[in-house]
Parts: sequence; structure tokens; C-alpha cells
Amino acid sequence: MAQEDKVDNKAQELKGKVKEGVGKAVGNERLEAEGKKDQTAGSLKNAGEKVKDAFRD
Repeated sequence: MAQEDKVDNKAQELKGKVKEGVGKAVGNERLEAEGKKDQTAGSLKNAGEKVKDAFRD
């Protein structure tokens, strides 16, 4: 399950990068902000997974 979560979190980060890039390209500040939010959420979730892994080992 943990590996699945890591993949999902990374996908969320990548989706955020795409959204941010598209937002910048078309001048849509809301889309750009959503992208940044998605990236941050994915990063925080990955950090949580790393903490869980540290306690499992």
C-alpha cells in the first residue's frame, strides 16, 4: 500500500507542475495557483510516507 501511495503522491506533484505550466502559458493565475497547491500537497504527502517508512524499518 505504501508504494501505491508514493506513486499517487508523485502523480499529484507532476499533475501540479503541468497545471502550473499551462496556467503560466495561458495567463490563468487560478490554474497556476491550483498547480502549485497540487505540488505542495503531493510533496507533503510524500514526506509523510517517508516518516512512516522510517518508523517501519
